[in-house]
Amino acid sequence: MKNFFASLLGTLAALAIALVGLCGLGLVLFIAASTVNEKNVMVHSGSYLVFDLRANLTDTPADSSRSGFTALLSGDDTPQTLQLRLVTRALREAARDKRIAGVLLTGSLEPSGYGTGFAALKEVRAALSDFKAAGKPVVAYLDFATARDLYLAAGATDLALDPYGTLVLPGLATEPMFYAGAFERFGVGVQVTKSGIYKSYAEPFVRKDLSPENREQLQKLLDDVWGDLVTDLAQDRNMPAAALQGLVDNEGLIRPEVAVQSGLVDRLAYRDEILAKLKKATGKAGATEPFTQISIGEYAGTLAKDTVESSHNAGTIAVLYAEGAIVDGEGQVGEVGGARFSRELRRLRQDDNVKAIVLRVNSPGGSATASEHIQREIRLAQAVKPVVISMGSYAASGGYWISAYSRRIFAEPTTITGSIGVVGIHFDVQKLANDLGLTWDRVQTGRHAGLFTISRPKSPEELALFQRMVDWIYGEFIRKVAEGRHLDPAAVRKIAEGRVWSGAEAVKLGLVDELGGLDAAIAYAAKESGLGGHYALQEFPQAKSLAEKLSALFEREHPAADARAGVVSQVVSRFKEQAQVLDQFNDPSGVYARLPVDIIVR
Repeated sequence: MKNFFASLLGTLAALAIALVGLCGLGLVLFIAASTVNEKNVMVHSGSYLVFDLRANLTDTPADSSRSGFTALLSGDDTPQTLQLRLVTRALREAARDKRIAGVLLTGSLEPSGYGTGFAALKEVRAALSDFKAAGKPVVAYLDFATARDLYLAAGATDLALDPYGTLVLPGLATEPMFYAGAFERFGVGVQVTKSGIYKSYAEPFVRKDLSPENREQLQKLLDDVWGDLVTDLAQDRNMPAAALQGLVDNEGLIRPEVAVQSGLVDRLAYRDEILAKLKKATGKAGATEPFTQISIGEYAGTLAKDTVESSHNAGTIAVLYAEGAIVDGEGQVGEVGGARFSRELRRLRQDDNVKAIVLRVNSPGGSATASEHIQREIRLAQAVKPVVISMGSYAASGGYWISAYSRRIFAEPTTITGSIGVVGIHFDVQKLANDLGLTWDRVQTGRHAGLFTISRPKSPEELALFQRMVDWIYGEFIRKVAEGRHLDPAAVRKIAEGRVWSGAEAVKLGLVDELGGLDAAIAYAAKESGLGGHYALQEFPQAKSLAEKLSALFEREHPAADARAGVVSQVVSRFKEQAQVLDQFNDPSGVYARLPVDIIVR
């Protein structure tokens, strides 16, 4: 027995040593991989810039800790995350770079969260157009291509589709999941207080289908977004918009031969044929090595600061990204924490070297309290320096609340904005708990001391108190929009009611000043601050430290389900997404200025 324990202890010790050794090796390799990214990458003359679309495009600077080697260490096959501005800047720099001969687009976009919206893709399209205008070819190779993929590739000088590929172009849809039936079955009660007939954020929790008002606004929104896409695609492919719409309605899943006959693609080709063409174009015909190339991420890493940033004495324009749901407190990764974000705005306001602030908003809103804290800091900053808003794919409800007092608001035609309304959601688990044999009893000192309990439904008197709070905040929302946008309050009330609008409609209504992307907002901020073409540009939040990257290495991330994921995976992913939404209900007053839960256009 003594020998057995000695052997066992020896084995455990050996395993521990081996584990420590492996962890140490992994740490060394991770640090090495991280430092490699900081070294200059050689850009060979005649290179093609490879834009692998298998990515999620976010406004916020991407977390590089999940790319490349670290994904291999963690066993994760998560698609890469690319920052939108990194992509657009790389394309525009490449257009002027004599070493870059062309661009190759390949793969299929994999949206996740609030990334890769059509407003973001509009900016990438503009950068690709600038590249093509420089006289350089844009080669696109599609396989199983969605509307997003075709939207980027449609303007290519050579657009090829795999002979057994498909253009998935059935139109746009949004399909909210409703939970009222499940809540009834399991004994979870939900009560709602709201202001705004179109404010449909709580509908999935209390209904089993869309309300007529919600259906109306969603149909108008999708029609606006789809109309802009069809116009752009038809122009790129040199075909009437009506012909494209007819093709979508008649086909939906467009087969290769139909795609060629209709002019949606230029030709059919296998991947090896595309590679052979690129080898020939880069002087590698017949060679065994790949065509001369560099990935868009590697190329972006070689770029120096923007040319407008060259002046050592220039002031700074700060670009601050508000991406994700707005929550009270510090917030998690992918959320806009009211306390954290307000603190950053306060620091930028008090920094005399920061001459202007550009706030990039890609948010459905959230906590009314957190939104007000952020707006307060924006108003204080606006009093001493220009604050310009650039709306991304989403800038609605609380996302609009924080935008209203800026110097100027820019949006894309397909931006989802507005949703000026307020909602309160109150859950109780009385029946669920009672069915499990759980009960509560209480002692209290005030008539309304149990106002926030989830052990029972709210009484009519308590609901009236919450409704009074909701109505007051809605009135403040109206007042603030009218004051910040210099509009008549009656006019704002008419277009509010919680209704969502496209960016194109928002311009007509006075909620947005001008159509344009992040670059347009930065240029306007430079002009308003008197910096002209001489300024430094800093982005916040900044890149993570090595310690933060090491921490992220051991956290497994999961992408949102896409059309090619299994049925079970898609259902589980949708439940997880909504569970995360429920976890964001942390406003201290229980009042929210938030976009309808599931306006995710697919």
